Amino acid sequence: MSKDETKRFRGSEGELRAQTLELDELHHDVGMPAMAHALADMRGTSRRTFLLGAGAAVAGGAAMAVGSGAVPTLAAASTRRLSPVHAAFPPAGLRGDLAVAAVAASLENLAVFAYPAGLTAATQGKLGTVPPAVATFATTVKGQHQQHADAWNAVLQSHGKAPVTVTNPTLTPTVQTDFAKVTDITGLAQLALTLETIAAQTYQAETSKLQSSAAIALSSSIQPVEMQHIAILSYVLGMYPGTQTSSGTPLAFNPTSQAV
Repeated sequence: MSKDETKRFRGSEGELRAQTLELDELHHDVGMPAMAHALADMRGTSRRTFLLGAGAAVAGGAAMAVGSGAVPTLAAASTRRLSPVHAAFPPAGLRGDLAVAAVAASLENLAVFAYPAGLTAATQGKLGTVPPAVATFATTVKGQHQQHADAWNAVLQSHGKAPVTVTNPTLTPTVQTDFAKVTDITGLAQLALTLETIAAQTYQAETSKLQSSAAIALSSSIQPVEMQHIAILSYVLGMYPGTQTSSGTPLAFNPTSQAV
């Protein structure tokens, strides 16, 4: 690794490859089976349970404090669409657990956009040299977010609702603005860390509001994966790989102050 790369990536490529492999294995061996089981249970859950659930997700709220990190223009990197700035969200007609599902899908869609956009910027030489292990991590995590989004959309479709194919309308403008400021791998990792933090905290906050046990199971199967993403990104940035304050003090419990 060159001296220039060392300034931008503060870990070992070998260690990052090992962490990414472990992340992928856990996702396939534990996360995906848990998601599949929850989805199977959800398809047998009455529509009334979802429509009258207490989980009233709100797409507004938490400000996105990214700092210097951020997205170069977010390009269409998948079948997901960037949300119109003033879109009504969650879509009209979604209440309770289905509203939570829509917000969760929109957050996952935003991550599905952001990771490939960062890789595209890297291949275009906009972020300096990006170590191959970082690119492998980004590709792996993007795939996991895609699966999470697809799971929530399967819930919506199984209850006669349209899938959510847009990114979260509250966060999208901020992410676009911040991404334009990214100049190196550190800034990109900081943005990704913020996105993962918002997702993890949102899952944690919303899981307690869900009414359906199947919805709780699905949300609970995804939130730990987001926390694993956070831990690895913290490693990439040379930070303590766990919940911490802005000054780096470890916390015993994950906060929810950035939940959407």
